[in-house]
Amino acid sequence: MLEAGVFAPDFTLKDQKGNEVRLSQFRGKKVVVYFYPKDLTPGCTREACAYAGLSSQFDADNVVILGISKDSVASHEKFAVKHNLPFILLSDENKEVLEAFGVWQEKKMYGKVSMGVVRSTFVLDEDGKIIKVFKRAKPDTNAQEALDFIRNYQKV
Repeated sequence: MLEAGVFAPDFTLKDQKGNEVRLSQFRGKKVVVYFYPKDLTPGCTREACAYAGLSSQFDADNVVILGISKDSVASHEKFAVKHNLPFILLSDENKEVLEAFGVWQEKKMYGKVSMGVVRSTFVLDEDGKIIKVFKRAKPDTNAQEALDFIRNYQKV
């Protein structure tokens, strides 16, 4: 998994409307990139709704929110519409970005081993450098933690 202090790899993915979005287009703004396992599941819905509930505060601080999973564009669109999500959801069906950030990992649940997305959040500065990583983020507290970190961050 990528660590704070390195530059995030640039990428281009499709959003919930089918538009291509490139990470580098947000240079000059802080960016929260949060990776989550699956649309319309309980934990992922709570996390997305928490970000939605704080979106005006992120906007006020000039912060872009990007949610990424391996779900399809169509799935993201359904998720965004159903829960009125006002931020960008990106589809990484080929898992290229998930792997580049190191969040596609072996997971164990109920004794079964499988590959999947480890819920993680990366906060990027205005130059695209990772300034904070929330590994194994909690769906109910992650959005507030990211906002609090951004508001208290002092560039060295």
